Amino acid sequence: MASALFSAILHKSRNFTSTFLLSKRCCSTDTNPRNIFSRISPLGDPSINVVPVLDKWLEEGNAVDGLQLQRIIKHLRSRNRFTQALQVSEWMSSKGLCPISSGDQAVQLDLIGRVRGLDIAESYFQNLSGKDKTEKLHGALLNCYVREGLVDKSLSQMQKMKDMGFASPLNYNNIMCLYTRTGQLEKVPGVLTLMKEDGVSPDIVSYRICINSYGARSDIVSMEKLLEEMEKERHIGSVWMTYSTVANIYIKAGLKEKALICLKKCEDKVDKRNTIAYNYLISHYASLGNKNAMMRLWKLQKANCKKQLNREYITMLGSLVKLGDLDHAENLLAEWELSGNCYDFRVPNILLIGYSQRGLIEKAETMLRSMVEKGKTPTPDSWAIIASGYVAKENMEKAFQCMKEAAAVQTENKGWRPKPNVISSILNWVTINRGIDEVEDFVNSLKTVISLNRDMYLSLIKIYVRCGKEVDRILEIMKADNIELDEEIEEILNMRL
Repeated sequence: MASALFSAILHKSRNFTSTFLLSKRCCSTDTNPRNIFSRISPLGDPSINVVPVLDKWLEEGNAVDGLQLQRIIKHLRSRNRFTQALQVSEWMSSKGLCPISSGDQAVQLDLIGRVRGLDIAESYFQNLSGKDKTEKLHGALLNCYVREGLVDKSLSQMQKMKDMGFASPLNYNNIMCLYTRTGQLEKVPGVLTLMKEDGVSPDIVSYRICINSYGARSDIVSMEKLLEEMEKERHIGSVWMTYSTVANIYIKAGLKEKALICLKKCEDKVDKRNTIAYNYLISHYASLGNKNAMMRLWKLQKANCKKQLNREYITMLGSLVKLGDLDHAENLLAEWELSGNCYDFRVPNILLIGYSQRGLIEKAETMLRSMVEKGKTPTPDSWAIIASGYVAKENMEKAFQCMKEAAAVQTENKGWRPKPNVISSILNWVTINRGIDEVEDFVNSLKTVISLNRDMYLSLIKIYVRCGKEVDRILEIMKADNIELDEEIEEILNMRL
């Protein structure tokens, strides 16, 4: 029942045929039609209100319980669809169909803070009765303060919680995150010390946050001492992620031998079916230039894990490209195309970037156009990669054509943001080599995805002046964008006289 309800909500969120990836080739071999979680990728439009879907579900006589709704809320939160998660949470509270726990209220408080802001979250907290203000609620309010980087309010809330006996590792970890977020890394170890003085045993997350703070400050000696202390704490144990974190710090510090020792410990702690762990290990070995270790782990991953998703192919392709092994990357991309995974252009984009970085931009364009011929619709990022490569080779005609291709498909990818320097280079060329109508069309195609900067306005002014067209409207928009007329722009404007 929970799966079916979730299906209905996600179905409402976006056009069924364009969004839901229902083919078992995309996600799972599970053929149970009611096991919807294993068969779709819920990428629905987060702006759609899901409350009418929930209401209709009840009108049709379907049952709903708290576990179903909690599952949906958790799933939506994990995908940063906080507005829809809050809609479900508030619907759950208002209907009285199931008991509302303090955990449910804490989740709702956190969602209110994310969606409606801190003031509304504080009002929600204050309006709760005293008995409802449990440790979870206080912790959720603390988390809101930490997320906003409010040091004074966070510390004040933390002190209140300590006075009430709410002194769990989670709350101290939140304060360590606060100092990390606000750039006060030197204060993080002090929180760990305070935890111990207050009789609260640090957990694995406490140690990891503190280890990261030492790494960010290049304090390798203190990091190693803390790692040794953590390893002696039997109640904590050591997990692969901590060793992965330390290995990454060693890599950045150029301590290759220590990194290799740490990666060995990391691998010894890994559950052999953990694809995420394999991805981290492969990436670390790529940073060390150790292709043999990469290939060994990739082979183990394929042997021990049921399926390699796009995420795994992106990691391995990126690692091969980093090492310059484009031949092996090409073979892996061909393997991915036969894997049955959903066709996600982020995967081939890795190889396009590899070609572009090595000056093989013609090969990259050929590869992309062959995908188009096969009926695939590239993302604007794919075309922008090619355009950027042509700019680097000073083939501006090609760069212009590829950026126009990117603009033509950007309406379905609203998060796309082209690089301003690439746009400026292309626009400068266009204003000299194309007519004013073509320039205006190009600028209009990009207005929804990038703000015009000073260089872009300069290019427009140049062609308007060259063509004898009035620039007053451009100057008004520049003023609205707080871009001042400088000496170069004034000189071009004076050419009209």
